Amino acid sequence: MKALVYTANEVVEIREEPEPGARHDASAGDEVIVAIDAVGICGSDMHAYLGHDERRVPPLILGHEAAGRVLSGPRAGIRAVLNPLINCGACDDCLGGRANLCAERDLIGMYRPGAFAERISIPERNLLPIPDGMDAAHAALTEPAATALHAVNLAAKLAHRALAECRCLVFGGGSVGLFAALALANHGAPVVQLAETNALRRATAQSTGRCQAIDPLADGVEDNGFHVVVDAVGSGVTRAAASAAVRPGGLIIHIGLQDGEAGLDTRRLTLQEVIFVGTYTYTQVDMGAALRQLHSGGFGDLAWLEQRSLDEGPAAFADLLKGRTAAPKIVLRPAGQ
Repeated sequence: MKALVYTANEVVEIREEPEPGARHDASAGDEVIVAIDAVGICGSDMHAYLGHDERRVPPLILGHEAAGRVLSGPRAGIRAVLNPLINCGACDDCLGGRANLCAERDLIGMYRPGAFAERISIPERNLLPIPDGMDAAHAALTEPAATALHAVNLAAKLAHRALAECRCLVFGGGSVGLFAALALANHGAPVVQLAETNALRRATAQSTGRCQAIDPLADGVEDNGFHVVVDAVGSGVTRAAASAAVRPGGLIIHIGLQDGEAGLDTRRLTLQEVIFVGTYTYTQVDMGAALRQLHSGGFGDLAWLEQRSLDEGPAAFADLLKGRTAAPKIVLRPAGQ
């Protein structure tokens, strides 16, 4: 089958790869074969592409934000979103509703082949049916939307006041950052600013009409100005900026994993009783909720999505690296899908 394979730093190439085989996993259950209709390029795929993720070792088929058609198993024939996070289903975290923290978790496109391919094998229980009539490219946004929704739901629980009363700031105009801003707006936040250095992405975020896009370098970010700050970048620079932007008694939600550099002002967090919390991926419930919101229009018309063929994958990675696209998300479509 055709696949887009990460083979070396800053190199992804179209290759012929072996067909996936459905298998049985003692913890994850029976696997099925899915024909990929649409798959998004994630920031973590870019980290791997740059050689910044030691967990993703080339040669490897990346990609975990996917939707497709089930070819085998009891639900053969349905269209489904793939929950890429594979867990044991039996530990305390899984049974307690926090399967995203399972110590045995795996992820397609990390230790096992991902979805930048014509077909993939994945546990049957990791499938979510796509609503009738929904575009597969929109359905492929479920994973980043669920990541943002999980984070904002956590913010709603931890903030000392309702989000409808909070001034909010999001760092990062990729899909997770934009979905976080849209989710905060859905909660009724009176101010939602999105800080993004790429002018093309700022214009895209502004066009949604749901947030105010700012250039943190040229415009600056208001110190002590926000009850809730979402860091969807996760760099030393954005952690430092979040530490300065949050109000006393406020909340920083940290999603991004760009680097592990210092930056968080722990002295200020302590003296001003700021809550800092890391948030990782999502649960199956979050995935379902995100899929429903995408289908119902809760995140807008998604006109900012860019679609390309799988064959255009190498150019898409290069364009994302060089900041040449306004799209917060590029979705690749295998030939003929």
